[in-house]
Amino acid sequence: MHEVVIVGSGPTGLMLAGELRLAGVDALVLERRPSQELAGSRGGGIHSRTIELLDQRGIADRFLAEGKTVQTASFGSTQLDLGSLPTRHPYTLALFQNHIERLLLEWVEELGVQIRRGVEVTGVTADDDGVDVELAADGPLRAGYVVGADGGRSVVRRSAGIPMAGPDATRSSLIAEVKVAGEPEQQGKVDARGIHGLYPMGNGVVRVVVTEASLGPAAEPTMEDLRVALADVFGTDFGVHSPIWLSRFTDATRQAESYRKGRVLLAGDAAHVHSPTGGLGVGLGLQDAVNLGWKLGQVVRGTSGGGLLDTYHDERHPAGARALGYTMAQSLFQKADPRQEALRGLLDEVLRVDGAGAPIAALISGLDVAYRPGPGHPLLGRRMPDLDISGRQGTTRVYELLRPARPVLLEFGGQTLEAGASEGRVQHVAATYDGGWQLPVLGHVAAPAAVLVRPDGYVAWVGEGSADGLAEALESWFGRPAH
Repeated sequence: MHEVVIVGSGPTGLMLAGELRLAGVDALVLERRPSQELAGSRGGGIHSRTIELLDQRGIADRFLAEGKTVQTASFGSTQLDLGSLPTRHPYTLALFQNHIERLLLEWVEELGVQIRRGVEVTGVTADDDGVDVELAADGPLRAGYVVGADGGRSVVRRSAGIPMAGPDATRSSLIAEVKVAGEPEQQGKVDARGIHGLYPMGNGVVRVVVTEASLGPAAEPTMEDLRVALADVFGTDFGVHSPIWLSRFTDATRQAESYRKGRVLLAGDAAHVHSPTGGLGVGLGLQDAVNLGWKLGQVVRGTSGGGLLDTYHDERHPAGARALGYTMAQSLFQKADPRQEALRGLLDEVLRVDGAGAPIAALISGLDVAYRPGPGHPLLGRRMPDLDISGRQGTTRVYELLRPARPVLLEFGGQTLEAGASEGRVQHVAATYDGGWQLPVLGHVAAPAAVLVRPDGYVAWVGEGSADGLAEALESWFGRPAH
């Protein structure tokens, strides 16, 4: 019996496998594809908070070395400056999904993650003690928990009977990587139908995006569909041939009503599907994985009860819903319509006022996520800033302390906390920091005396001169002391 089976080795599945490995769980990844190779480069791009998560695991530099950083994002037609966001990574990283998957695969292979390829999962059946994973070609596997990271048409989600909710598609687009007759040139236009463009990618390959005249069927598109759509928009099909990749996407927006059903959990596109507008998809899945990994690890190891897994849905479902709201709003501006142009113009006036665009920039970047914030210090439930701190071992960064994916209790020269309070459950670090504390959107906040940081980098407890509430936070998030 496997402790955890992850279905799908896309970015979400790979990130989750790495997180579970760091948590001491030997998860098995099942992947339908015979290799990690993707047909075409697919989508891509990750934003500030996702880059921070990779930084927390010590692998961000691998991605930064291969992508291109861009310090702007957009809403409507307004360019939002990301450069002033309080983060070490105030930018979007342009990097296609095939490269993201390759780099994540390198990391999980270094960790010793087991991946079985060419395996098609046809269903899951859960009971109180575990989950049977049904395979097309072999007998079923038994797992303690199953995570569906198998995309928008998730077999795991459908088999578990978890419904999706959200608005239906209103339009569809074709996306392809093909060759064209003659020398490829960049072209683009926006009309009442939607956005259309051809973008040379090198080696004679062109990425094509074209909105269809009417909502396309759920079936895979054909080259004839692409030729017809191009001719409708541009008056020519550009002699497209030799497709590397051809797909159809819509502006349908759906979210699983629950990210957990007993021993079955969902992450990434299996939990939420949306327009690719804004490039949030990969990052949302990686953030799901980092939130879930340490929690599932603690439950599997027995240090926490199964109820901890409910916080995965409680935290990630609202965060996902907020991101999906952005993709729906932004997709409204992706066609030429006089009424939408009027709204776009008014939004541009508003967002150009000093600081007005900061909340949306923080939303797009993922830096505004707050998990169940309540009364108390503004840091509670928010991501811990990556401060340069000094301690007995010299100067280090907070995110470097998170590399082992263990919680960290930081004391900043205030009242000394009871050293035995954590019973070895967390790294206990005495440090000093003399700079200001700045959070996205909120700005400067009062310096805390101590902070309990979860393995995913979010703050679970803030000390303001005493240890009040620390024991309860430790037990709530990291289980009872061993002794």
